[in-house]
Amino acid sequence: MRLRSLLFVPGDQPSLMAKALRTEADALILDLEDSVATQAKPAAREAVARFLSAPRETDKAIFVRINPVDGPLAADDLGAILPARPDGLVLPKAEGLASLDALAALGVADIPVLPPILPIATETPAAIFRLGDYADARLPLAGLTWGAEDLPAAIGATTARHADGGYTAPYQLARSLTLFGAHAAGVAAIETVYPDFGDAEGLADYAARGRRDGFTGMMAIHPRQVPVINAAFTPTSEEVIRAQAIVDLFGANPGAGVLQLDGKMLDAPHLKAAQRLLARAAP
Repeated sequence: MRLRSLLFVPGDQPSLMAKALRTEADALILDLEDSVATQAKPAAREAVARFLSAPRETDKAIFVRINPVDGPLAADDLGAILPARPDGLVLPKAEGLASLDALAALGVADIPVLPPILPIATETPAAIFRLGDYADARLPLAGLTWGAEDLPAAIGATTARHADGGYTAPYQLARSLTLFGAHAAGVAAIETVYPDFGDAEGLADYAARGRRDGFTGMMAIHPRQVPVINAAFTPTSEEVIRAQAIVDLFGANPGAGVLQLDGKMLDAPHLKAAQRLLARAAP
C-alpha cells in the first residue's frame, strides 16, 4: 500500500468524497471524528458505508477515521463501516497496545480480521509513553502518525508552535518519538497535517523536512496540498539513478565492506538507504 499522501474528507460530505476520488492522493481518510458534528455522526456512518460499497474505478486506498475506542461511538462506527470493507482504519487518541486491544474487542463478529490500522499516536499525554509499544502490535498496522492539535489542549498549553510556525520543544519530541516508533515497528511513518492549505511554499518546505527526517508520507486537509506532498515524498530521477548505482556497485563487489563512488566513501548504511529509496520509488 503506497502512502505518500493521505487526504482527509469529512464523512458527512458525499460530494466531497466523490471529488476526492479524482485527486492524486494515494489514500483517502473518510472522517467520522472531529470534522463531523455529534448530531451528524449517524448520517455520516451511513454515507461512508454507502461510499465504500459503491463501485469505483480506482485503486486508491480508503481509510476511515473512527471515533476514539474509549468513547461510546466507536462500536457503532465499526458496525456500520466494517461490512463495507474499508482498506484501513485510522484510530484517534491511540494509547499503544491497550487501544489496539480495545479496538479488537469492538470488532464485528462476522468480520474476523480487521483491516490495517493507522494510529494517531500522540493526542493524549499517556500516548507519548506508548510510542515504542507498536512494535509488539498483534493487529496489522498501516503506519503510525501524530498530531499537534489535541495534545496541547489536553495539557493546557496555549500553543504547540513558535511565532514562526515551528513546533515548540514538547511537540518536536512527540514528532520524533512517532518517527522512531514507526520505524521500530517496521511501518510507514506518516507526517502530520500542515494546516495552512493556502501556503504552498510553506507546505513544500514542511513536507521536504519530513522526508529528510525519515517520514515516508504525509496527511493532507485539502486537495490542493496533495500534489505538493506527492512531489516531496517521491524520489527524484537523480536520486533514483544514484541509488541504483550504489546498489549495482555493491552487487558487483559482494565481498567489499567499503567502496567509493564519485569520490565519496560508501558502506553498509549507504547501501541500505539506497535500497529503501528504490523501494519507495517503485510504482
